[in-house]
Amino acid sequence: MEIEVLRLRPGTDLRGSLEEFVAARKLAAGVIVSAVGSLSRASLRYAGKDEATPIVRALEIVSLSGTLSPEGSHLHASVSDDSGNVLGGHVLEGCIVRTTAEIVIGIPADLRFSREMDPETGYRELTVQKGLRRN
Repeated sequence: MEIEVLRLRPGTDLRGSLEEFVAARKLAAGVIVSAVGSLSRASLRYAGKDEATPIVRALEIVSLSGTLSPEGSHLHASVSDDSGNVLGGHVLEGCIVRTTAEIVIGIPADLRFSREMDPETGYRELTVQKGLRRN
């Protein structure tokens, strides 16, 4: 697995930057290995909710996990505020970097991730193809 490291600057959209990275590198698959940093605003969708909840205050990224694909990413994050309260959920656009975000991305050599509608869940779910070689 190849490893790439991104450092996002203040004012950058976290999700948008990751999706731009996938498109620019023409990645077939990626996984979040590690992430640290801070946000001035988070946009998280909590479990069972249809809409994002905006959180506008200084936040630390406690965790970020997920898969990256050319057809969309599936990302979850936990953030903490200045009192140590932790909130987490599905990462949407609108998570804005405050000072920095350092993100380590693993790029598998022989996998392709895609997203296909799953009639059981009603969502576009991860599909994995193995045995592919990157150019």
